Amino acid sequence: MDLFEKILENRGPIGQYSKIAHGYFSFPKLEGEIGNRMIFRGKERIIWSLNNYLGLANHPDVRRADAEASAQYGLAYPMGARMMSGNSDQHEQLEHELAKFVMKKDAILFNYGYQGIMSAIDCLMDRRDVIVYDAESHACIIDALRMHMGKRFVFTHNDVSSCEKQLQRATDLTKETGGAILVITEGVFGMAGDQGRLKEIVALKDKYHFRLMVDDAHGFGTMGATGAGVGEEQGVQDGIDLYFSTFAKSMASIGAFMASNDEHVIDYIRYNARSQIFAKALPMPFVIGNLKRLELLRSKPELKAKLWENVNALQNGLKERGFDLGKCNTPVTPVYMHGGASEAANLIVDVRENYNIFVSIVIYPVVPKGVMLLRLIPTAVHTMQDIEETLNCFSEVSEKLKSGYYQSQKLVAV
Repeated sequence: MDLFEKILENRGPIGQYSKIAHGYFSFPKLEGEIGNRMIFRGKERIIWSLNNYLGLANHPDVRRADAEASAQYGLAYPMGARMMSGNSDQHEQLEHELAKFVMKKDAILFNYGYQGIMSAIDCLMDRRDVIVYDAESHACIIDALRMHMGKRFVFTHNDVSSCEKQLQRATDLTKETGGAILVITEGVFGMAGDQGRLKEIVALKDKYHFRLMVDDAHGFGTMGATGAGVGEEQGVQDGIDLYFSTFAKSMASIGAFMASNDEHVIDYIRYNARSQIFAKALPMPFVIGNLKRLELLRSKPELKAKLWENVNALQNGLKERGFDLGKCNTPVTPVYMHGGASEAANLIVDVRENYNIFVSIVIYPVVPKGVMLLRLIPTAVHTMQDIEETLNCFSEVSEKLKSGYYQSQKLVAV
């Protein structure tokens, strides 16, 4: 079969909807200043789909730092991969400050979160080693596992007994191979909004020999007393051997990092992570801009406090109105409803066009058939008016859904 013919016959689980979804349900264009309200298709909407947790995307200090760094350095400097010609004092300063912020001894920068964690896992693990991972790990972790040439065992999401069972299997196998064990989970699971069971997994170190990697993309800056993440929140930051996060969430930027108390491990990644060895260094405006963002994370606790004020108002309001939020205990706010794909489409059109609220919706195969998940991301820049309008909207569309209104509507082109 011709490659292109094969693709025409199978466009993938999401791609099969591209003709009716593109530009509206997928690849929508939000315009205007990043904030709680933006323009979608010519109208202002309340936006609940941006991971701008602390509102730093348009913070005046951040905008100033970004602009000044761009004016001074442009987007080219430094040229080359860091190992060859692209290193700078500022890159190293950002690594040191990040490590200190998350209570680790050293850190390494990555250009992007997705390729960063993939490359780190790839360079750390060989065919003798075994990976034990949570079933709901992010796609970047799953893609790293696909590259792993050794064994991998998955445990039921947030099920510590299942994790222990897989650790027993991994332990038995590594006795034969002479390899090591890496457990991978997340601090905050970005779809369901629940915390990883880090405290319980760390406790398993008393019985099993393994290292723990935590992807805390949604927890960094939002969880813990100082914002150092879910490990701090649960009191087990020391038990996390490899702490990873991206700048794309609370820092509203580009880039990522991995931190550890084992400096030789970070140095090993620095010299062996192919995504960094063979890629141009993070441009200076992003580095300097990220230094400013990190400074604000440390010096402006009121940003996280305002985030959580809005989180509690939104989540408590939804619960009081009878909505199912699953097990979320983080800012990520999933609202579970029941209905098929056409009902989900009609509902989201109604929410966007008649209530002027932009919210993302997830259906099968990401969630089980018959379930629709509306995912809201509250931020520090949302207002109580935004929350009240959204709560009223959800109450009304929920009643419409129960009455069969969306089932009876024919999906129109949008």
